[in-house]
Amino acid sequence: MLTEIQQKSQTLYDQDYYLWLKTTINQLRARQFLSVDLDNLLEELETMGRSEKRTIKSLLIKLLEYLLKLKCWDEEREPNEGHWKGEIRTFRREIKKALKDSPSLKPYILEIFDECYQDARSEASDRSKLPIDTFPVVLLGSLEQILDENWFPEYNHNHHGKAD
Repeated sequence: MLTEIQQKSQTLYDQDYYLWLKTTINQLRARQFLSVDLDNLLEELETMGRSEKRTIKSLLIKLLEYLLKLKCWDEEREPNEGHWKGEIRTFRREIKKALKDSPSLKPYILEIFDECYQDARSEASDRSKLPIDTFPVVLLGSLEQILDENWFPEYNHNHHGKAD
């Protein structure tokens, strides 16, 4: 059976999330641990962790997609090179910021690196309307290279990226 305080907190969580958050913070600061809505607090903390992982995965896929386009999309490389390099820098900066805030995510990046690369190949193929085999199956570089602000893949002069 829930206490009156817990019922009030759960109602507050459902009715006004921001007020619930401020109330929870104040309760924790005041060390009023018995008043804290633990179930919803734990759910929020778990959600934050999942959200951090989703964000880093999305950033990595976008970074790899732009690196692939820069390397392989011959027809659009010249007019888009500046924009693509700008996007690459932005995604690198965001990933580095996330890793600085949460260094424990680095093993997670290594765990998802290959999967993200294959997703990026699909994205690059979809967005360029070029066959997926235009984009190399083998990784463009190591994670350190991919995140290095001064590293860009060598231009692929094979002309597979030209539209017929």
